[in-house]
Amino acid sequence: MRFTSERRLDDGVLEREFTLGEIPGILWTPASASASAPVPLILLGHPPLGLRRMYPRLVVRARHSAAEGFATATIELPGSGDRPRLPAAEQARADLRRALEAGEPVSDETVDALILPLVEKSVPEWQAALDALLSLPGIGGPVGYSGGVISIGIRLAVVEPRIVAAGLFAGSLVPRTMFEEARQVTIPLHVLLQWDDEGNDRQAALDLFDAFGSKEKSLHAHMGGHTGVPQSAGDSATRFFTRHLK
Repeated sequence: MRFTSERRLDDGVLEREFTLGEIPGILWTPASASASAPVPLILLGHPPLGLRRMYPRLVVRARHSAAEGFATATIELPGSGDRPRLPAAEQARADLRRALEAGEPVSDETVDALILPLVEKSVPEWQAALDALLSLPGIGGPVGYSGGVISIGIRLAVVEPRIVAAGLFAGSLVPRTMFEEARQVTIPLHVLLQWDDEGNDRQAALDLFDAFGSKEKSLHAHMGGHTGVPQSAGDSATRFFTRHLK
């Protein structure tokens, strides 16, 4: 991990951009973090739209988390931002747009081609980032995962023992094979669902929640579309992470 920039935000949060090999990322740490008093870490997931485009939303989440005493970090997903494109995923994205514009159902083949390569490539990168982040002074466990592509969160919850709780957004397409992985998830889950999400199947989201093997899991449904998440949803998620990471 190599830090490429550093600045102190007006609320005292330290924001540092870094590269992990060729992967860009951003780390935010609260002013309270120190080598003698390390803080828990939350990995901030996001859709594959590029860190620069997602930055305004990510920094709001990071500052909110820092106010509660959490460090947060994120990395650029494969095929996003300035990273090399994934041709199969680009084709699947075009097929998805055509289906949505025509009002047709999205095929399982399109969902698989769009999501599964992203999961396979990104999860090892998140784990490598976690290795590097937890070696830094001022950052300790436990670790949570929040938001982003839900299939990535599912895979991380299954394979990464350092992640002890996850807040997931049921707002992305899910390959059928991920339902089997969901049954292997055992960590506490806080799942957010927008009831009128125009781009996703509500019943599929409910079925996925039912499939999770966690003994502690809660579903928080709000009226409104994909971008209509109320502020109170963030407050509820913060309380969830406070219970499990502190």
